[in-house]
Amino acid sequence: MTLPSDRSPTTESIHPGTFQQFDGSPVPAADLVFTQDSSGHYLSFYWNEADRYGLKSDDLVGQFAEADFNPVAAAPYLEQIQQVLSDLIPLQFEFAFQAANQHFVFELTVSPILMPHGAATSVLVMGRFLYTAPQKPTSDSAADSKQMHLSLHGDYPETGSASHRYQKRLTELVWKIRRTLDLKTIWQQTVDGLGEAFGVSRCLIFPYIPNQDEVLPVAEYRKPELPPLLNRSLSIVQEAYLNQALTTLKPIACSTAKMQGGEMQNGEQPASVMTIATCYQDQPNGLIILYQTDRSRVWSNIELDLLQEIADQVGTGIAHASLFAESQNLASELQRVNDSLMKKHQELEDARQQAEAASRLKSEFLANTSHELRTPLNGVIGFLKLIMDGMADDPAEQSQFLQEAHRSAIHLLEVINDILDIAKIEAGKMQLDLNPVPLEDLLNDVLRKTRPQAQQKGLSFEIRTPETRDEVVLLGNYQRLLQVMLNLVSNALKFTHEGGITISAEVLAQKATGNEEKRPGLVKISVADTGIGVSLEKQDKLFQSFSQVDGSRTRQYGGTGLGLAISQKLVEAMGGEVNFYSMGEGLGSTVTFTVPLFQDPLMVTAPLPDAADLLL
Repeated sequence: MTLPSDRSPTTESIHPGTFQQFDGSPVPAADLVFTQDSSGHYLSFYWNEADRYGLKSDDLVGQFAEADFNPVAAAPYLEQIQQVLSDLIPLQFEFAFQAANQHFVFELTVSPILMPHGAATSVLVMGRFLYTAPQKPTSDSAADSKQMHLSLHGDYPETGSASHRYQKRLTELVWKIRRTLDLKTIWQQTVDGLGEAFGVSRCLIFPYIPNQDEVLPVAEYRKPELPPLLNRSLSIVQEAYLNQALTTLKPIACSTAKMQGGEMQNGEQPASVMTIATCYQDQPNGLIILYQTDRSRVWSNIELDLLQEIADQVGTGIAHASLFAESQNLASELQRVNDSLMKKHQELEDARQQAEAASRLKSEFLANTSHELRTPLNGVIGFLKLIMDGMADDPAEQSQFLQEAHRSAIHLLEVINDILDIAKIEAGKMQLDLNPVPLEDLLNDVLRKTRPQAQQKGLSFEIRTPETRDEVVLLGNYQRLLQVMLNLVSNALKFTHEGGITISAEVLAQKATGNEEKRPGLVKISVADTGIGVSLEKQDKLFQSFSQVDGSRTRQYGGTGLGLAISQKLVEAMGGEVNFYSMGEGLGSTVTFTVPLFQDPLMVTAPLPDAADLLL
């Protein structure tokens, strides 16, 4: 049997010379060639002996039963034509034609002429002359006509009925395989199509890679009463019939064959097994195994030929689908690599922009810092120059000049310290020793250093401490905690013109880590003011190094813009975190930071009469 190819012969290809089979290989010249429609009428006609018997091709076109050259038994012949047009599968058989009072027996090959939409309404018939026989008296009996046909073509009933039993389903299977490039679909359609067409108990398909010792099924067809076998592998080394099928690429039938371990499953023992390898370009790429468990089975030559054809088609489909899958995987990998490169490129572009932004911020910072350095330095030099030039009228004025010079020098030292601190932090050189720090000592020190500024501006200054029966002890670095507090309070005083400043401390029952050890809780310290506040869209710049929220405010209020950035880094180094809150411009602001507790203090449930609240 030859399955339909993608290219089918047309009427224009009919020529009495050399013809080609459907696989493209040449065959000897045909003695008889004609095309017919579904009712048997000739569309074209050629016979190399036509002139000898007085036949003209043009006279035969459009005729059939009444023609001078027609089949001996018209009804069976038309049945074969209808079957070819229905199944789209070529048929090969012997048939007798009558002409000039003789019967001419030909070996015919009847093929469908496929139209672009995939259907067929006409056939191409090619015949090879076998022998002649004298014509018997004409009879109107249908039985006599059929008997005459059978006497001239004894193998027709067997061949036609057996092939027709499988061809339609197997043709559908081939077309399904050709229409998909999905391996899983091909595997499942193959076992389902073969299992149903041949009526076997079970059909399995196994992918195969050269030099593979074991195969595992990937798709299965089975009768409902049988258990699944998709999890059972087969050893090519132990099962000789598998190796034979892979070597010969031919169907291998066995009367007894067992799965690895002696039985298929639950005692199931196949009565017969048929194995065939699928291949592409003579290289095996899979195994198909059909099991008959309910009876012993002898496979006919027609069944074996059909099975061989299907296996070849499946092998080609598997090869094409595998190549397609590999190309898809390659395309996916290329896309992944491309996406990765694009991501890396974007990361590099972001890093470049961040570096440019940092460079720009540092330039702006240096411009602002130069002003912050020159202003106190000019104050020191100016007041000292006045004293050296004898411009002081009396000792009191000279003392005042010295105090102003000292104040400017202290301010200059603070600016230089900020610059040095941020440089250490940026370089990762900031190392802190953490020790017990009494909260009361820290707050008193802050109060002593900042109260004069609050009093000078007429601002209220309130400190609220947690109510405990023992002192609250923090785990941190005293000097750095004091630096953070002074930074936050100084900012609050700088940007607050009326109202006041409130410092509050709160014990949080939250586990924390300090000196790589677990601590009993945290202390949350808040510095709240009623000052100018910060707009919501600018708050993200507060903790950026070398960044200031508003350059105009920097010129108005002074400062390097490093205070919050340094404070955040110092607090994080001590195991805490800093947060900033402001509802917007003119609505004040609150800065909070946390520090781990050194020990858990004893809290009180009611206010103590001597609570250490200071209201200035």
